[in-house]
Order: sequence, then structure tokens, then C-alpha cells
Amino acid sequence: MTAKTTTGTAAPPQPPAIDLRSDTVTRPSPGMRAAMAAAEVGDDVLGEDPTVARLQARVAALLGTEASLFVPSGTMANQIALKVHCEPSDEVIVSDGAHVIWHEMGGGAALAGVQLVAIGRGGTFTGDDVEAAYRPATTLQSPTRLVCVENTHNRGGGIVWPRPALDSVVASARRLGLRLHLDGARLMNASVATGETPAALAAGFDTVSLAFSKGLGAPVGSVIAGPRPLVERAHRFRKMFGGGMRQAGVIAAAALYALDHNIARLVDDHANARLLGERLAAVSGLSIEIASLQSNIVMVDLDPRLPPAAEIVTRLGSRGVLAFPFGPRRIRLVTHLDVTREECERAAQIFAEVL
Repeated sequence: MTAKTTTGTAAPPQPPAIDLRSDTVTRPSPGMRAAMAAAEVGDDVLGEDPTVARLQARVAALLGTEASLFVPSGTMANQIALKVHCEPSDEVIVSDGAHVIWHEMGGGAALAGVQLVAIGRGGTFTGDDVEAAYRPATTLQSPTRLVCVENTHNRGGGIVWPRPALDSVVASARRLGLRLHLDGARLMNASVATGETPAALAAGFDTVSLAFSKGLGAPVGSVIAGPRPLVERAHRFRKMFGGGMRQAGVIAAAALYALDHNIARLVDDHANARLLGERLAAVSGLSIEIASLQSNIVMVDLDPRLPPAAEIVTRLGSRGVLAFPFGPRRIRLVTHLDVTREECERAAQIFAEVL
């Protein structure tokens, strides 16, 4: 039914909201839906789903590992990794602002019983930082067991790990006898941004996670990959955490479609994020770290004279731009396949107008 104005005439149609809250808000495309509808399925808990098996083999090859395991979410993939590698009371070194600390509901403590120690700044750290934080097993302290790297780094503004820092972390961890997990929820963004293959970025890590429901546009699903014995152990914990799925080929087909169609186009998301960030950097009262515009995330810091982030997000929403407050004076914007360049330009204009 068409809305009417007070004068009885039809109100002009409102444009759809520009949703910059996350790259998880995308809807499956018609082609992806068709692939899901046509998927061959079986009981995956019994190892009988052929589409899941095909996805797991493909991702293992993509990441240069022996095997991979399809799981419902990136959080579950990371939590399984903690459980696979650690014993209760072990310490895990992670980055400042790591997803595993900020967005996984304390799962590391509740499920694996580990202590998370954050090091570095802005989402990355170095091998020297690892060696400074390392604690050997003694009668007085819990031992460091695992190092987790997040690439790209969400709260770091989508930054891609510099290759020298990545290499130094892997080398130091190996020298200290530590295990390594790569939280690669947005690893394909890092691959597109650097030109390095996913396997090259994953090299040296014992386990790797990869999400399909972020920039790749699938509705659900992640994997954890690594050597076959570790992946077999991960099967146990997937079931323990409630992640065993039955006819999961329906959603595995979406992930396969994403790998076929939605990787190369990530370059568009990165270009749109840079456009958005550069336009907003020109707005008085807004601060954007241009050097951090490396993938599809834009962090907007607010001058103290402006209203708090939550209020500005409300104003934006009333004008059809959806965003997330990421702190009292920070707003996160994320580009994705359902947001066009023109919509990013319009969002930047609306942002300036509401201020």
C-alpha cells in the first residue's frame, strides 16, 4: 500500500537503507540461492554430505592444509582452535582488540579455560612482542601455549598484517615452541589487498579459520583448517559445542558459490571503503586514519565537540544510513557486495549533513 501525505497525495518512495553496519548483512544473490536449492545433501554428522565434503576439500587446498572442517560460525572456529591447542589454564597471546576477546562472549574462559593476553597496538604485534609476553611453564605461572593472529583485523580498522610482522611472529612462536592459529575470518580480503595467495598468508600456522558469511556474502558458515590429526580432533569439539549439522550441504553450496563468484569483487569493497573514508576525512570534526583504509572497514573517530557516537548513529539511521557505534566516540562503517559506490557517496554526504 502506498503511503499518503496529509494532503492525500502519494508520498515519494524512500530509497532503501544504506546498510554499513557489517559485511554480515548481505543477502544471498539469486545465483547463490539457486545453488543452495540444487545442493546434493546427506547427514554431515555421519560424514555423508557430499557438498560439505567438496567444500572442505576445496578450502583445504585453498589454504594449503591437509584438511578442513565446516562449522556454523567464525566464533565457533576460533573457540574450537583454542580447545584443540590448549589445556585449561594455558595462556594465549592475542592482539589488542582481538575478535576472540571482544566478540566471542568470553568463550575462551568458559569453553577452553584459557587466559587471553593482549599485546601490540592497533591489531598487530611483532615477534619481539611475543618473546616479551612469553611465559614458560613453572610452579608459579601458567604457560604460554598459543599465539593467535587476526588478519584482516576488525577493530584495527580492517588493516592487513604487514608481511615482516607476520613472519617475525611465526618465527618467534616456532623458536619458543608455541602453536599458532590464524583467525582469517576476512583472510580473502587480506589476500586481495596484498596479492598474496590465501595459502601464502596461512603458511606457518597450525590452524586457520575462514568465514564465508562476511565479505564473501554467504548466509552462514566458516571453516577451521589444518593438519588432518588436528582437524579430526576439531570434529570432537564441534560436536561438543553443538555445531554438528545434518543436511548442511544447503549452506555449504552457498559457501562454494561464494568462492567461485565473490572473491575477485572484494577489490570493489576496498575501493568503496577508501572512497567513503576519504570523503569523511574532509568533514570537520571527523578523523579517519587514511593509512588504515586497507580493506573494507572504515573507523570514524569523533571530535570531543561532537555528540557521542550512539547519538550520531541514531541520526544517521533516521536518514537511511545504518552504522554501528564502536565505542563512545568511534563509529565503524563496513562496505560489502550489497552497497554500491554511489551509495557510499550518498552516505558520506548524509554523514556531513547530520553533523
